[in-house]
Amino acid sequence: MEMLEPTMLLVLALVAFFAGFIDAVAGGGGMLTVPALLSLGLPPHVALGTNKLAASFASSTAAFTYYKKRLFNPRCWGRSFVATFIGAIIGTLVVDSISTQWLEKTLPLIILAAAIYTIWHKTPKNSSNEPPPPCPTFHKKQVGQGVILGFYDGVAGPGTGAFWTVSTMALYRLNILVASGVAKAMNFTSNFTSLITFAILGHIDWVLGLTMGVCLMAGAFVGAHSAIRFGANFIRPIFVTVVSILAIKLAYNAWFVAV
Repeated sequence: MEMLEPTMLLVLALVAFFAGFIDAVAGGGGMLTVPALLSLGLPPHVALGTNKLAASFASSTAAFTYYKKRLFNPRCWGRSFVATFIGAIIGTLVVDSISTQWLEKTLPLIILAAAIYTIWHKTPKNSSNEPPPPCPTFHKKQVGQGVILGFYDGVAGPGTGAFWTVSTMALYRLNILVASGVAKAMNFTSNFTSLITFAILGHIDWVLGLTMGVCLMAGAFVGAHSAIRFGANFIRPIFVTVVSILAIKLAYNAWFVAV
């Protein structure tokens, strides 16, 4: 990949910061960073691998923040960690076997579908900030949820955080802050697992990924504290609008412009 112009690098840094912010608030930062990386002309496999490197910074920062605020208890989610790890490995190996041309046409549709889902899903209401005891009652749900969402994060990734948050609220009747804490921890698990697998396969632009990762981490730090203080609703309209525009542009380029 050629060296980026300073202006383009600044734009990517701002996109990464905003993506880290909204990912910590509502989930789905990958719906911004993946299109941004694809718009640079990176091959889809490299864009996904580079995004995992950058996203690992953001998800680790957000997960640690929620843990420090006692909004996530790792002891209750052991099976989720293992299931997510396994699902992410399988998903990453599957996407490596997919042709670049097919991936270029499919990724924008996945991103747009995730954005539409974010618009239409209804958030379950629950005021409890503690996981309902006992934790072992979660086991079967955790395995299925972890494998499916870990696999999806390995195959594509955009929207994984949002899917974790919504499914966790629906399955366990937890409020949005506690569900977000679970989502960030599991998202980091699948991000880091896919990152290692992509690195072994050689699908990462390390300089670009590290640059965006630092900005994502800064955005995640601000976003996690903002979410804990204000909640997620204030960011969703802007988030969905930007994601939809990017996804439509990528889909147009892949289906109607590319030869």
